[in-house]
Amino acid sequence: MTEHILTVAGVAVDTRHWIGGERVASADTFTDVSPIDGSALGEIARGGPAEAAAAVAAAKAAFPGWAATPRAERARILHAVADGVEKRIEELAIVETTDNGALLRSHRRGVMPRVAHNFRFFADWLLTLDHDDFATRGHTNHVSWDPAGPSVLITPWNAPLMLATWKVAPALAAGNTVVLKPAEWSPLTASLLADIAAEAGLPAGVLNVVQGYGAEIGDALTSHPDVRRISFTGSVPTAQRIAASAAPRLTPLSLELGGKSPLLVFADADLDLAVDLAVEQYDNAGQVCLAATRLLVEESVAEEFTRRFVDKATRLRQGDPRDETTDIGPNIHPRQLEKIDGFVRRALAAGARAVIGGHPKDGQYYAPTLLTEVAQDSEIVQEEVFGPVLTLQTFATEDEAVALANDTRFGLAATLATGDRERAERVGAQLVAGTVWINCFFVRDLQAPFGGSRHSGVGREGGTWSFDFYCDLKNTVTAPKGFKDHG
Repeated sequence: MTEHILTVAGVAVDTRHWIGGERVASADTFTDVSPIDGSALGEIARGGPAEAAAAVAAAKAAFPGWAATPRAERARILHAVADGVEKRIEELAIVETTDNGALLRSHRRGVMPRVAHNFRFFADWLLTLDHDDFATRGHTNHVSWDPAGPSVLITPWNAPLMLATWKVAPALAAGNTVVLKPAEWSPLTASLLADIAAEAGLPAGVLNVVQGYGAEIGDALTSHPDVRRISFTGSVPTAQRIAASAAPRLTPLSLELGGKSPLLVFADADLDLAVDLAVEQYDNAGQVCLAATRLLVEESVAEEFTRRFVDKATRLRQGDPRDETTDIGPNIHPRQLEKIDGFVRRALAAGARAVIGGHPKDGQYYAPTLLTEVAQDSEIVQEEVFGPVLTLQTFATEDEAVALANDTRFGLAATLATGDRERAERVGAQLVAGTVWINCFFVRDLQAPFGGSRHSGVGREGGTWSFDFYCDLKNTVTAPKGFKDHG
C-alpha cells in the first residue's frame, strides 16, 4: 500500500487510479515532475485500454442508481464534496502548486475556493432547473432534463482541479456518472478529489479517475461505445483527434480549446487601467487560454502605453511560486518551455523586436516577453504560444482595430479598454469571441455561457447550458383529453 502513496509537501497522495470506488494499480507508471525545480515527485499509475474499459464499465453500472437519485439528494452530496474541499484547501493548494507551478497564494485565495464553489453552484442550480410549461392548441408541453449517461471528462494542466470540477460538478449534478482523465503533467489533485468525493458519500462508480497518456488511455475512453458525453479542454489538434474518435458513435462533444485573444486599447481609455489589464496577461506564466496575448493599441497612445507597460512589467517578480512575493512562476514542463522559446526565436528571426524578455531563464522559467514589429500574418500573431509572451501592434481607426482583432482562426475571448461607452458597445458587438470584457478581465460568473467561437471550441457550458449538454432534453406533450377518471 505505501508504495502507492506519495508525500507531497506533507500531503499523502495515492498514485493509483480510482475505479468503481476502489484504488486500482497499473503495471506501468509514468514519472510526475515538479516544474518548480525539476524534481521527480513520484511514479503515477499509467493506464491504458484495460483501465479505460474498467472505468467506463464502473460508470455504466453506477449510472441507473445515480440518475434515479432525487435531485435534492444529489445536491446534498455535492455540497458535502464542497465541504470536503474547503476543509482541505491548504493541502490542495500546496499539492497543486508543487505539481503544476502556479502561485500558491492564488491557489489558497482564489482557485481552491472556486473549486468548492463549482460544486455548490451546480448543486443549487440543479434545484432551480426548470422550464415553464407552455400550451399548443390546448396541449401541454413539459420540458425535462434527463441524465445522458457515462461522461468522459479530459482536463488540462494549467488549472487542473478548478477546470476539472468545472466539468465534474455539472455532470454529476445532471445525474451522469463520470470518468475523469487529468493531464499527465498535473495529475495529483484529481486523485485527492476522488478521496474527498468518497468521504462525502458519493456512491462507488459515480466518479472514476484514471491517469495516463492521451494516446494510450484517452483514445480508449473517447472511442468507447458506452460513453454518452465527452468534454475536453485543451489544444485544437487533440480536439480534432477526439472528435474523429467520437464521430462513429455521434457522441456529443463539448470542446474548450485555444485562444489568441486581443486586448484593444483606444486613445480614450484610462491608460493606467489598460496597462494593468495588459500586464495581467502574464498571470500563471501566460498559461491561460483566455489570455489577451495580442495587444492592439491606438497609434496616438502607443508610445506612452508601451513606456508604462515596460515600467510595470519589469517590476514583476519571477521565482518560486510558493513564495508570497512571487508574481510569475515556472512553465509546466521542459517541452512547453522549448515550445515557447521556439515561437519567440522564430519571431525574432523574422524581424520582431523584443522590448522586454525574449529568452528563457534558469530552470523552467521564461522571461516575461513583449514583441513588437510583428506582421499580422506571422506565426507569433496567429498561433497560441501558451506562455508569458505578448505581441504589440498599433491601429489608426476603430475599423482597423476590429479587423485586426478578428483576424485569427480563434475566437475565445476579447478585452476592450475605452472611455467611450458607445464605442464599447459598438466594438464589443463586432468582436468574434465567446466572452468580451470591457475595462476588466477574467470576471467570470458560473451562470454565464462559456466557450469559444471558430477554432476556440464547440458548445457552451455554465448555468443551464451545462445541463443542456450533460442531459438529454425531453419535451413531453400531453393532450387535454383521453384520460379515464379513476376517482
